[in-house]
Amino acid sequence: MKYLILVSHGKFSEGLKDALGMFVGDNMDSVRAIGLQSGEDTKVLATRFQKFVSELTDDAELVVLGDIMGGSPLTTITNVLNQEGKLEKSIIFGGMNFPMALNAAILKDSLSQQDLGTAIMKEGVSSVKQFSLVEKPDENDDDI
Repeated sequence: MKYLILVSHGKFSEGLKDALGMFVGDNMDSVRAIGLQSGEDTKVLATRFQKFVSELTDDAELVVLGDIMGGSPLTTITNVLNQEGKLEKSIIFGGMNFPMALNAAILKDSLSQQDLGTAIMKEGVSSVKQFSLVEKPDENDDDI
């Protein structure tokens, strides 16, 4: 089974998981959100995540999306995966956004880890755009 793990500072990952539920529906059993709470030591986060990892089957694969590459939450989760021998069966991204998470949730069971990683990265990059207003010509102007 493949799991999507959302990792963040604070409750960002929980909010993202909640928003995903609006699009994915009841298919959220394999999505987990874990955040380093304000004032919480990373050892507490590691212990919470270690409990989840210990319940996984040997063939479980993980897609981990973190809010910031190199941040304490993602670094802690990566260290636990390494200690538990699950790092090789994981793909890990920093800088998560909603389109990346949605793509991961929808495609995780239908693509190989490599193809899924490519799809997630492509979606993450292509979804970031700057909003701009485009003026439309006034349709009431007479061309006379």
